[in-house]
Amino acid sequence: MGNRLSKKEYQVVVGLDEAGRGPLAGPVVACAVCVLDFKNWDLFRNSKLEIRNLRLRDSKLLSAKQRTLIYEELRRNTDLEWGIGRVSEKQIDKINILQATRLAMKKAFQSLSRKLHKKGVEPQLLIIDGTSLIDVSISQKAIIKADATVLQCMAASIIAKVTRDRLMIKLHKKYPVYGFDRHKGYGTRMHIEMIARYGSSPIHRQSFAPIRQKI
Repeated sequence: MGNRLSKKEYQVVVGLDEAGRGPLAGPVVACAVCVLDFKNWDLFRNSKLEIRNLRLRDSKLLSAKQRTLIYEELRRNTDLEWGIGRVSEKQIDKINILQATRLAMKKAFQSLSRKLHKKGVEPQLLIIDGTSLIDVSISQKAIIKADATVLQCMAASIIAKVTRDRLMIKLHKKYPVYGFDRHKGYGTRMHIEMIARYGSSPIHRQSFAPIRQKI
């Protein structure tokens, strides 16, 4: 079920992860997750996930269908609260992908904090998947591969990935020639071929080398 060591030291722990740093198109999306009550929280009891033998893990190790099943179970769970942060491709071009990712994470944490504040809950520790901290006033730990070891970060990675994938599927309807519904903006051979044929779209990241160099 993940690393709960920090729960012994802090009562309110937030996990933070992102999706979409590498794609050539679309936004970067981050998610911050807090489990409100570990005593009652059991994602898998009497759920589709238990029947299918699914468990929380790094979103990259799950199929799209598995991620969606877990996402829906997370969405229904009243012991869980989360916030989403999104930074557009235009903002990515202005401030670079590293700063945009940090900004998306900050937005996600602030969104979650507002929800928690309404419930009289204040975060005490923020665990971030990766190596970078963000500009918020809270104790923080950056842990490499936290999305594979820390329960809150596992959930955050899945929610961020599903949220971004659904955004890209919507954008596919507006820009169908690129196949965003299939590759979600990542630099697949098919995607690169479509950019070479049709040029870039308004949602492509113009600062990224394959777009900047006009494939």
